[in-house]
This record gives sequence, C-alpha cells and structure tokens, in this order.
Amino acid sequence: MASSISCLPPDGLAFLRALKRNNRREWFKPRKDKYEAVVRAPLVAMVERLAADLRGFAPDLVASPRASLYRIYRDTRFSANKTPYKTHAAAVFPCRSLPKHQGAGLYFHVSPDEVWIGGGMYAPDTSQLQAVREHIAANVRRLRTIVESPSFRRTVGRLEGERLQRVPRGFPKDHDAAEYLRYRQFLAGAEYPPAFATSPRFYATVVKVFREISPLIRFLNEPLLNH
Repeated sequence: MASSISCLPPDGLAFLRALKRNNRREWFKPRKDKYEAVVRAPLVAMVERLAADLRGFAPDLVASPRASLYRIYRDTRFSANKTPYKTHAAAVFPCRSLPKHQGAGLYFHVSPDEVWIGGGMYAPDTSQLQAVREHIAANVRRLRTIVESPSFRRTVGRLEGERLQRVPRGFPKDHDAAEYLRYRQFLAGAEYPPAFATSPRFYATVVKVFREISPLIRFLNEPLLNH
C-alpha cells in the first residue's frame, strides 16, 4: 500500500550511486523505468503521505508530487558542469500563498553522499530579506523562543545560513536581535548518512524534523504574506 511507504528501497540508493558513476544519457535511458520504480515512485508515495501529515502542523505548506518533487534532469545551459542528471532526489514543500520559489519552506534530499532534512529561506530577494529583518527586529523574543528552544537545538542544532559581518544598515549595532539581523539565509536541518534513506525510521524522522522547524517557516513567511 503506497501510504505505508516510509523509506527508499536499498535499490533506490544503489541507483543514485550508480548514476553518480555513470552520469550519461546512454546509461540512464535504458534504466529510466528502474529509476521510476525504485526512486521516484517511493518519493511520490512519501510526498502523498506528507500531504496528510502536514495538514496537522503546517497546513499553509503544499505537499503534492507535482509541486514538491524536483525533476532528475539538470538544466545545463548556463553551467560548466554538463552532466545531464542530478544524482540526488529531492522534495520541497513551499508556502501555498506565495509565488513559486518565494518565501520559506520545508525540504529534504537523498544523495549518495548524505541525507538532509530541514528547511528555511534559501535565497530571499532584497525586499523580502528587508521585510524578514524588520519582522525579526520587532519580534526577536518570538524568534528566540523558536530557535533557541531545547527541542529545536536537539533536533537540528542552531540556525544556519550565510551571514553579514556586521548588523545591516538601518538597524542599531546593539539591537537585541543583532545576531539574527546579520543572516542573509535562514536554514535549519539535520544531516544523516545516505543509508538512513533506506531505514524504516526515515519517514518518521522527516515528520519529526518538519514538525520541529515548521514554526520557524511560519515566522519567516509572516511578513511576506502581510507585505
């Protein structure tokens, strides 16, 4: 039953490892059906299962195979790396009320090198970043309650992402929120070994991490929804 799928089969991870070694169209094309069966189909089933689970704690985020799953094909037009396929499988769960690729969302990927489960705001544009910083400045106590809580620290560690050397212009250097105002990205997540994707605990861990960081995602999207 699709809804009970909680991990990738070992064949799925083996396929991604083989693809990393053989990243060529002539290798992939005769094995496309295998990719669909051992990588894409289990991910589709997990995304459909997440659609139900996210309703309980992150109803503002979208989970559907069409919106969430990344294509395996790389866009090589502007890249020095001309290999045609991605060697990881990934899914994103964006905010349903914001345009595509905007705002904060949840995300996981499985690769031959690692599993990463988390989310955040990866590349906000200048106006979005300014709106988020103003929101942080006005609500730093709420942000601290989320990202400095013992359960957040236990599950994903500290808030990560690129930071400025100094507090950005327009905010006092000694602002209560100074350390958080310096962020240019807001990321939180946990890394696991590649084989964790084939563990029966994989899906439950995705849900656990997503549940833990969903208040951060909601906090980051608030100023964009009210913009």
